[in-house]
Amino acid sequence: MSTSLFAGQNVPSNRIIYTPSLFAKNNLIYLQETGEVTAKQLHTSQRENLSSYLFFLVVNGSGFLEYDGQTHDLGAGDCVFIDCQKPYAQYTSEDLWTLKWVHFYGSNMKGIYEKYVERGGRPCFHSKNQDAYFQLLNELYEISDSPIFIRDMKIYEKITSLLTLLMEESWNPGISRHNSSHKRNLQNVKDYLDLHYQEKITLEHLSKKFYINKFYLTRIFKEQFGISATSYLLQVRITHAKQLLRFSDMSISEIAQECGMNDANYFSRMFRKIEGTSPGDFRKQW
Repeated sequence: MSTSLFAGQNVPSNRIIYTPSLFAKNNLIYLQETGEVTAKQLHTSQRENLSSYLFFLVVNGSGFLEYDGQTHDLGAGDCVFIDCQKPYAQYTSEDLWTLKWVHFYGSNMKGIYEKYVERGGRPCFHSKNQDAYFQLLNELYEISDSPIFIRDMKIYEKITSLLTLLMEESWNPGISRHNSSHKRNLQNVKDYLDLHYQEKITLEHLSKKFYINKFYLTRIFKEQFGISATSYLLQVRITHAKQLLRFSDMSISEIAQECGMNDANYFSRMFRKIEGTSPGDFRKQW
């Protein structure tokens, strides 16, 4: 058992702090904690840097959420879906609230949450499907408190249903277009490739350096520049190779290494594919 991610001294709750199996942690979206909480007096709960995603439904009462530089008013029927790596705080108003919540995580949750935001999903929204969320949260609690053998799979099924419902409700074209136009500015990635083409660069490397999902980076880069990031990097390398072939006495192997392509045979194949001729024949033209 671990310290609760949600409840506090002034918010006694019915909660389950769940211990997933190693299989669930390695392969599934898994449960961390779920329950229901009713505030007995005014309180504030602040968290950050948690490897967790939080969803909660305001059953009754009202309160506030501070997240990503904004304060959101919350009332009965409102939902919250946030990335707990970011700092956040929730606090009740004098109309003390009751919440049903779930904390969960998985290795693919970052990409799922980015897709949610990309579609226009907001950290707080008023749902037209309150009963569906209410039922899913109840079922998650019941399953996590049961002794069934395939409990982790059943939990995964319910969390996936929750995420599907969130994706269905996240479609806000106006917000989506605004977010997309903001996120499509990958000029810094392009500039980095222009300067560091001699180094070993992979999509995983770019993903970690610029804090962006590699699949999303691939799609948005091509959308903005009309070419994939890997193809652009190859193009930059070949462009510099052409300059060296024309204006230096370096060998083909040396030029390949100078342009970040340590395998001379691979360099020659890629050069021919792009230029329609071998590096040696290209040099003879000049």
